[in-house]
This record gives sequence, C-alpha cells and structure tokens, in this order.
Amino acid sequence: METTADDSFSSGPRRRLSWDARHAQLLDAFRDLIRTHDLADVTLARVAAHAGVTKPVAYDHFGDLSGLLSEVYRAFESHQRDALVAALARAPQDLTAVADLVAEAYIGCCIAEGMELAAVVSALRGSTTLNALRSEAELAYLEICREALEPWTGAIDPAPLSAIPGAGDALARSILSGTLSTARASVTLAEVVRAVAVAAAVPGSAGELAT
Repeated sequence: METTADDSFSSGPRRRLSWDARHAQLLDAFRDLIRTHDLADVTLARVAAHAGVTKPVAYDHFGDLSGLLSEVYRAFESHQRDALVAALARAPQDLTAVADLVAEAYIGCCIAEGMELAAVVSALRGSTTLNALRSEAELAYLEICREALEPWTGAIDPAPLSAIPGAGDALARSILSGTLSTARASVTLAEVVRAVAVAAAVPGSAGELAT
C-alpha cells in the first residue's frame, strides 16, 4: 500500500487507490501519453501529472523511466501469453489448427500494441534490461507453444522454436508499414509455425503429424 499522503493533483476529491490499482493507472497514463507524444518527450514526472499524482508516487512505483518502460514491456509479454493460452483453449484438433491459433494470437497482440510497443522497444534497445526481458519472455512463450504442438509432433527440440517470434515480429512490422495485410501475415506465420514444429520434432518420438 502507498504511504504518500498527498498523492493527487486532482481538483476533485482525492482518490485513494491500492498499490496495484495505482500501478495500473500509471501504466495507462503512460500509454495514453505516447499515443499523442513522442516518447522522447515523455518523462516520469509527466506520466505522474497525467495520472493526477505527485512525482514521488511515480518514482516509488518504477524507480525511473527505464523501470516504467520495462514494466510496459512485461505487461505486453504477459498479455501475449494470456492471449495464446486463451486461443489454445478452443480445443484444436490437429497441428494445422494449433499453428493457426498460435499465429493469429501472435499477430493480433502485435497489431493491438502497434507503434506504442515499437517505441518502447526502440527506447530500450541495446540495454541489458531489454535483452533479459526478451529472453525471459520468449522462453515462457515458446514453452506454451511447445506444449501445444507436441501432441501432434512428438517431442520437440525447443531451440528451433525461436524462429516463431522472429518471423512474427518481422511480419508485424510489415503490417504496420502497410506492405502486408493482417490476414496474409497470419497465414504466413501459421506456415512458419507448422514447418518449424515439424522440423524441430525429435526423430523417433511419437506424434500425430498433420499435413
């Protein structure tokens, strides 16, 4: 819980929020700002003001702007994993169906975040923080993919699965630049998922490969 007594600039009644609710509010304020401002112009103090709290409250939650950017990236990756799990809950019946759902969920999340996520990644690029976040998030995401694909392929060597987010990110950039449709990107990524899953299958393992 927060202990800051005067945590609101609002002219109305002061709202006392739980730590988690305030944290979410600050993240929403940041996302709102970068929709209308260059990221270079967004500071933690500005985020605090936009959320209607004092600067110390924002610093207490994130430490600095890099901490805030990291939290935004973590939130995106968490949402992406949740979207994949929800998609896979539709009880796919074969490898093709699983690959389609993986592709649709990945492209859908990337497009929903759009240029906002791209700006965050760009700001963090080259930092050890981003490298660590990406590595951790990719491992968690690909573990979900592996568990969903193995019933149809047999045991999978997880290393080649890293081609899936690589292809997904490239396709999402093409959509955002206007050179590729969302539908075509999803179809292409599904083909990549299916091909990688088959290629990564451990020889001799049991599976129900679908063509």
